[in-house]
Amino acid sequence: MFYYLNGTVAHIEAYLAVIDCGGVGYACRTTTYTLSNLKKGDKAKLYTYLNVREDAMELYGFGSQEELNLFRQLISVSGVGPKAALSILSSSSPGDLALRIITGDEKALTTAPGVGKKIAQRVILELKDKLAKGQTLSAVGESGPAVTVIPQNKRSEASAALAVLGYSQAEIAAALKGIDVDGQPLEQSIRQALKGMAK
Repeated sequence: MFYYLNGTVAHIEAYLAVIDCGGVGYACRTTTYTLSNLKKGDKAKLYTYLNVREDAMELYGFGSQEELNLFRQLISVSGVGPKAALSILSSSSPGDLALRIITGDEKALTTAPGVGKKIAQRVILELKDKLAKGQTLSAVGESGPAVTVIPQNKRSEASAALAVLGYSQAEIAAALKGIDVDGQPLEQSIRQALKGMAK
């Protein structure tokens, strides 16, 4: 229904930003990561997700499409609702979170308030599986028939982390080109790739 909201930040509080679009204030539930980039009175663009329940309609807003994609992936996991997904996303940047899921860092996921060991294990299990099933690699980095890819080196781990965020193999190949993936920490390579794609 709503793809994004583009307006002025009218109000900010914990896990909530109100965006004024043409005199209408849209209350968007959001992450501390997105909130850290917003300032009252400034212009902002939030990519949205409308959650419709029997008793309520809630709008969720994110500063980037990558964060929105990750939110959608998280709420697709059984037992993870929008509230838990916001909590998990608030614990780190989207790139770092994708890396934690790919590398199976259960301990890092449980640092999010309200996220226990069982939910962390389920997130890792279900999202790693989804990623493995959808991950396609060929010699030139274009999509081929779907094959299961188990990351065997830093470059394929970085590719897998970026794929979780919804990037295509062509975008990932272009973003990682020229980055010394093997000569630096994996986290740094992913950050550089995300920075390059944001330009």
